[in-house]
Amino acid sequence: MSKRGNRIRETLSDRVTTVIFYAVLSVIGLVTIFPIIFVISASLSSPIAVNAGQVLLWPIEIQFEGYALILQNEWVVTGYLNSLFYTVFGTLLNLAVTFTAAYALSRKDMYGHKLLTLYMIIPMWFGGGLIPTFLIVQRVGLIDTRLTLIILGAISIYNCIICRTFIQSSIPAELQESARIDGCSDIGIMTRIVLPLSTPVLAILALYYSLGHWNEYFNALIYLNTREYQPLQIFLREILILNAQFDMRDTLNLEATMRRSYLVQVMRYGLIVVSSLPLLIMYPFVQRYFVQGVMIGALKG
Repeated sequence: MSKRGNRIRETLSDRVTTVIFYAVLSVIGLVTIFPIIFVISASLSSPIAVNAGQVLLWPIEIQFEGYALILQNEWVVTGYLNSLFYTVFGTLLNLAVTFTAAYALSRKDMYGHKLLTLYMIIPMWFGGGLIPTFLIVQRVGLIDTRLTLIILGAISIYNCIICRTFIQSSIPAELQESARIDGCSDIGIMTRIVLPLSTPVLAILALYYSLGHWNEYFNALIYLNTREYQPLQIFLREILILNAQFDMRDTLNLEATMRRSYLVQVMRYGLIVVSSLPLLIMYPFVQRYFVQGVMIGALKG
């Protein structure tokens, strides 16, 4: 790359490299977006066309019968509200616990912070298992309550380490010390200085945590018995199982049975769209923080 005056002139090798980069990124983008387009198109297409493999990019004979069967279930709205409740309040608790723990571990003047970090990392390698966890949850009275899915997994040690590393590498210790000299307390330093500057990493962690809460299935299956408390994933599974139960020996209604079996395939794609739609809507609002976080790390030093 050569300079002429104030202009930068690209050489032939620079242009070829740029074209190659754009071509590779375009291929990666197409490979990534194709499954999303296919799932949406299949959920809107004719069941016969989907089972025949005729759907690739665009819907064929657009219809909403699969979505109609999904939304006919009265528990879908209940599941949506429950999942939204668990996602919002669970994520807020996750961020509060993760950020406060990460800030404490990032302070080099905290006595025993290295030993405490090692102590927190050990559960990442060794876990107690399902039965001990169930006994503890039962002993503290969290069986079949809404708080179960919010409190369980209140902190991810991996995410805590990410947040701690971000604070140590991106927020100068001198800035915190100058605030202390000006009379700012530890709580004030954390809330007025570290917290605003940690917005990029907190946005990323919010996406990670909310994704886990929204897709929560196993803990709800184990610890929740009341249907009014169960999240969306439980009800979507029940819808799929109930509509897949049909008797092929019923020769009198063979045509209806075959159509129903085809419709089950379309419903599977519809269930994916229904369960993924809130996260797909949220992601564009968080995407800019990914770029900002990368740039902060790149400009450090």
